[in-house]
Amino acid sequence: MPVGAGAEGFDLSPNGRELWVANAQGGSVSIVDVDTKTAETLNVRFRSANRLKFTPDGKYVLISDLGGTGVIVMDAATRQEVTRIDVGGGAAGIQMSPDGARAFVAVGSQNGVAVIDLKTLQVTGRIATGPGPDGLAWVARSQ
Repeated sequence: MPVGAGAEGFDLSPNGRELWVANAQGGSVSIVDVDTKTAETLNVRFRSANRLKFTPDGKYVLISDLGGTGVIVMDAATRQEVTRIDVGGGAAGIQMSPDGARAFVAVGSQNGVAVIDLKTLQVTGRIATGPGPDGLAWVARSQ
């Protein structure tokens, strides 16, 4: 299915009805209706979208801007930009805590991960990593 140029980051909505795609070279986000297999494309101002992730409740979509200094927060229902969160450098991988309270965003130029409070949409902490963090995953300890 055709979407915008440089389709890179993508995520399926929690209800399974929409697939959102960040188009790195297209300056856009495509939203694919899974049932009808049709897509709409929204222009979104960013330098180079890298990753895209729904919050667990499906309310917001976070888009990392590898070529900028932050994360774009979109309202999934209205398809409008809510805010931009400055994480201090090009944002890459995004991961949500299972309880939906926080997002973690890899910031390669900062050699760390920014912690974002999803209620306030503010950076509330940083986690130091080695050089160039990118992909993130959530791992639960089995007992």
